[in-house]
Amino acid sequence: MIEIKNVSKQYDHQGRVIEALKGVSLSVKAGEVFGIIGRSGAGKSTLIRLINQLERPTTGEVWLDGECLTQMSEGQLRRRRQKIGMVFQHFNLLHARTVRDNVRFPLRLAGLGRRAQNERAAQMLEWVGLSQQIDQYPRQLSGGQQQRVGIARALANEPKILLCDEATSALDPETTQSILRLLLQVNKELGITIVLITHSMDVIRQICDRVAVIEQGEIVESGAVVDVFLRPQHEVTQSLLSESGMDTDGWKQLATQVSGKILRLSYSGERTTQPVLTKLSRDLDLDISILHGAVGQLKQTPYGQIVIEVQGARVSLAEIEQQLAQQGIDVEVLRA
Repeated sequence: MIEIKNVSKQYDHQGRVIEALKGVSLSVKAGEVFGIIGRSGAGKSTLIRLINQLERPTTGEVWLDGECLTQMSEGQLRRRRQKIGMVFQHFNLLHARTVRDNVRFPLRLAGLGRRAQNERAAQMLEWVGLSQQIDQYPRQLSGGQQQRVGIARALANEPKILLCDEATSALDPETTQSILRLLLQVNKELGITIVLITHSMDVIRQICDRVAVIEQGEIVESGAVVDVFLRPQHEVTQSLLSESGMDTDGWKQLATQVSGKILRLSYSGERTTQPVLTKLSRDLDLDISILHGAVGQLKQTPYGQIVIEVQGARVSLAEIEQQLAQQGIDVEVLRA
């Protein structure tokens, strides 16, 4: 659906050249929820604005559904953008217009008749749960309701793609959950591809299929969420996971107090509910202590990751790894 090929973006600022993006390449599949995560200033907002060409790249190409956007004229882009919805961090609503008029706005720009505008606006507001607020003004709504108006407006032209620019970062935790559930509904029921940027690993964990980690204008790691979360390779990813409570190094202090072999086990899917350690201990006559662990959900996929100490002089590491591999468990030896 989306192909970004070796894109760079430079800005001139007071005689200095600032590189916001450096040779970025990534692809987004049709129908998936793709997350882009990074800290403030990493380049994620610039990257998402390249997809609808609100920012033009200095070099490189952006392809959307088989068309090269970077080769289009402004007139061609305006027409193409009608099939790209965008949801903003601070809602970007017209405060002097009613909720209905805010949702009608892109439809009017697209040339629809007034009756069709009203019908479509009413349909989308009912879909996001705001049919009772249709004649109210944004100032009369809560933050979560205003973001629902923003989502209804973004969906009004029946887009193929929805871009979310920090869509939940201005909301409280409970409201964030309701907006994330709504975005999942948009993806599943309407089949719309979603690209979202965030600084929160929890947002990525709850709704994304794949993720790219950006740092100083470069993609440092990308892949399926379950792979990136359970086997982070780059120190930036490891740091973001630690900040979100998924501390992959939480075992280190305890490790100084034990003398056995230390292993990290990672698994997902149906294996999460199986008695992995019980079987390992019983079959190989091992003493096992859990030093650190987490069990949770990545979107709809259950996962587990635990750090264990193993003692049992008669058993080699190779035997332990073989036993776990037969159960579909990934093993990382942290101390032999």
